[in-house]
Amino acid sequence: MKSNLSFPALLLSFGLIISAIIITMIWKSNYRSNQTITVTGSAKLDITSDFGKLSGTLSSSGSTLQEAYQNLQGQKPALLGYLARKGFPEDKINFSPAISYPTYQTNAQGMSTQLISGYNYTQNIEIEGSDVNLIKSISLDITSLANNGVSFQVNAPEYYYTQLAGLKIQIQEAAAKDALQRAQKIAAATDRSISNMMSADMGVLQITPKYSNETSDMGVNDVSSIEKEITAVVRASFQIE
Repeated sequence: MKSNLSFPALLLSFGLIISAIIITMIWKSNYRSNQTITVTGSAKLDITSDFGKLSGTLSSSGSTLQEAYQNLQGQKPALLGYLARKGFPEDKINFSPAISYPTYQTNAQGMSTQLISGYNYTQNIEIEGSDVNLIKSISLDITSLANNGVSFQVNAPEYYYTQLAGLKIQIQEAAAKDALQRAQKIAAATDRSISNMMSADMGVLQITPKYSNETSDMGVNDVSSIEKEITAVVRASFQIE
């Protein structure tokens, strides 16, 4: 029995089938190549501060401006002697200019008047150095100078890590590797693999006290602790094959 289809019709049908197969294969290829996975990688390192600062304010008062100034100068030998014994001679101490201001009498209602009752002098003093434990020790002990008549209000010490520039590259690289490993594990769970990195966004560094969960969109730069943690986060997208 002869076929009802002529040779040209068979050729056309065969061509349509081949075209459909090719289009399907191209679509699948494009679909798979356009698929991406986005993951967040992170890395954390412990660092120890290698530089510290300590500042405070020496203050005095007197019934006259001259007396207040003399009282300020009279306290300095005890303060400078203490710091010298700790390894900070006068040439290693940063002095801010001394500032004076009057105090005013109050009336019976407790309101300030324009009558001057005396004068005050203040001067800020700062020390710094690489021995952060010494800086900490001084911050805890220097107020004992009150026993010697020294009125010194100490501020909280500040601790820094000076090798941060080189460390940034190292920790961001580690965070990127962590992102790649996470993407590979997710892809492998569905019998897929990872090819090219399509994009990467480096988050701001978070420098916090150890064991702290503090974060900020602007980044955290802790100066309150000697022992710190630095955390880097990378959000990356990878092509899936």
